[in-house]
Amino acid sequence: MAGRRVECTWKRHVAEQLKQRDRVQRQAFEEIIHQYNRLLEKSDLQAVLSERLQTEKYELQDRHDVSPGAESLQQEMAQIRIRHQEELTELHKKRGELAQSVIELNNQIQQKDKEIQSNEAKMLEYQQQIAQLEGECRDLRSSLADLERANQTLRDEYDALQITFSALEEKLRKTTEDNQELVTRWMAEKAQEANRLNAENEKDCRRRQAKLQKELADAAKEPLPIEPKRVSQTPPAGLLDSISNIFGYVDSLLSSLSLSLSLAPLPSLSLCVYSTVCQDAHDGEVNAVRFSPGSRLLATGGMDRRVKLWEVVAGHCEPKGALTGSNAGITSIEFDSAGSYLLAASNDFASRIWTMDDYRLRHTLTGHSGKVLSARFLLDNARIVSGSYDRTLKLWDLRSKVCMKTVFAGSSCNDIVCTEQCVMSGHFDKKVRFWDIRSESIVCELELLGRVTSLDLNHDRTELLTCSRDDLVKIIDLRNNAVRQTFSAQGFKCGSDFTRVTFSPDGSYVAAGSADGVLYVWNVLTGKLDKTLDKGHSSAINSVSWSPSGTYVVSVEKGSRAVLWSDM
Repeated sequence: MAGRRVECTWKRHVAEQLKQRDRVQRQAFEEIIHQYNRLLEKSDLQAVLSERLQTEKYELQDRHDVSPGAESLQQEMAQIRIRHQEELTELHKKRGELAQSVIELNNQIQQKDKEIQSNEAKMLEYQQQIAQLEGECRDLRSSLADLERANQTLRDEYDALQITFSALEEKLRKTTEDNQELVTRWMAEKAQEANRLNAENEKDCRRRQAKLQKELADAAKEPLPIEPKRVSQTPPAGLLDSISNIFGYVDSLLSSLSLSLSLAPLPSLSLCVYSTVCQDAHDGEVNAVRFSPGSRLLATGGMDRRVKLWEVVAGHCEPKGALTGSNAGITSIEFDSAGSYLLAASNDFASRIWTMDDYRLRHTLTGHSGKVLSARFLLDNARIVSGSYDRTLKLWDLRSKVCMKTVFAGSSCNDIVCTEQCVMSGHFDKKVRFWDIRSESIVCELELLGRVTSLDLNHDRTELLTCSRDDLVKIIDLRNNAVRQTFSAQGFKCGSDFTRVTFSPDGSYVAAGSADGVLYVWNVLTGKLDKTLDKGHSSAINSVSWSPSGTYVVSVEKGSRAVLWSDM
């Protein structure tokens, strides 16, 4: 149906074009044809006049023979004949010009015909293209309608999911509130149960003490036979036995009381001592750990976005509080030299500083475009250096709370340590870079055999400890920037790109955690493995910290545990 309509359309268009050409060309050549016809008429008329003049010529010649006055008439006729001949010549000339014009016009007509044929072919091609495009347009309209229907379906599904999400979110909120209420009630019931148990123990103790006092009073009231001549003799065995039995009863009472108190529920600890089974320190993976300068306070940071503080007392850890404010997991922890501030880097592209006296968030340093993997105080405690996954290092001024300098390192920065005028950074491209803070330039580069995961300085800041993914722990002498010592052990394997190792406070030992949950300790003087501690962890160790007093070592793992080791 559509093809027949297209065929009628182009036929009608060709007929209209032919009519238009006829009108245009007829108007252009109508005057010429009219003049040509007049010339033909004049030419015929001239031929008739010529014949007539010839006839008259012969008649005049005959008359001349008859009449002598015919000479003047002959001259007149000759002039007329000459004039007519000139007119005839002019007419022939015009006729030739008109014939040439006709030929040229015929050529133009043929050329126009060819152009018309070419245009008709193009028109046919264009009409075919139009038909094809109309078909494609219909297909696109159909596809658009399908997409609109699919889009509407997706919108309806999105609205339904949004409603479901809102309902689930509300349910989660209510569940969280109910859980919090249940925890509060459970804690209250536990406290009441502990108070009740303590009250019962106290009541039992008072009852037994009253019974003891009564028995003592009864024993004191009993009359004892005393012989006059033997006053200085020892008391009879019955009294001694009674007194010893009484005190034995008291001892048993005290032992049972102490036993009952020891069986009373104690608050759960999140850290353990040496080989004791550990409980979770965080709700998820624990990434960082650090002792305070005084060794009594311990800080751990995990993927639950919190920094938890613990007080180390007689080989045990008691929770002191939690530092909140981070929007993502904690990656590193650092105390200032006085222990007044705590600096933590996190995966939300920021570093944060809390005060330790009130556990309040004081500064949030933002500016990196990737995860901040390490942040350190400089020795003046007024500036901070941070290294990020965005391959930059930033120097921050705590007085103005702004970024003073940004240095492009060329590779992701996994860890940082600082001296007075030098910053050392370990990178994903297996290099340790030494930066001059004043000139913002690289002083030296040292390439290791694996990706650098950790850096640490000894107490004198003359040796740099490194750990890399080639499962080697190395000591670099900062006086000549060369590797001085390499530690390895059978079974030791670096568990991640962020595994942290540490020096002992006197620099005599090196501690590193392995992917199999074993803590390895090497002797720096001998270069040999000193001991392995394999009781406490069930997954890869992420970080290790040695207390400044040298008494404790703490290690944290991917499985949310933290282990406090003593008697090292």
